[in-house]
Amino acid sequence: MDSFEKQLHTFYDKAITLGTEYGGQLILAIVVLVVGLWVIGKVSNAVRHHAVKGLPDETLAQFLTNIFEIILKVLLVISVASMVGIETTSFVAILGAAGLAVGFALQGSLSNFAGGVMILIFRPFKVADYVGAQDVEGVILYHSTLISDHSARV
Repeated sequence: MDSFEKQLHTFYDKAITLGTEYGGQLILAIVVLVVGLWVIGKVSNAVRHHAVKGLPDETLAQFLTNIFEIILKVLLVISVASMVGIETTSFVAILGAAGLAVGFALQGSLSNFAGGVMILIFRPFKVADYVGAQDVEGVILYHSTLISDHSARV
């Protein structure tokens, strides 16, 4: 029983020491996290409001706003982790390497996605235009859905 009390007392002393040493940083980090999330929410709503008005397609505006919000949240988490004392250089390197790997893995898909975003932004054609893509020609029905000369939807 004496050994248990000694271990409990040692644990209590270490907890008090760590609490006084890192407690202020931890509380400040929590406050920064909460305030940061609140600010990110307000900024994202403002950006979303202006993007919906300024961009030609609401889906594109929502997508770009969501990407913006995710980037801000990742930066906030990295900043808060740095405030607590976590070394963030390796974390940033891992994020960069993961982004590069995903980019290479999705290279073809990202190319098609970028082409779709460009179509949404620049609107090079409209409904009822007659267009040709590779060996398929037809009339645009809805954005990028067209009907070929043989009445097939493409």
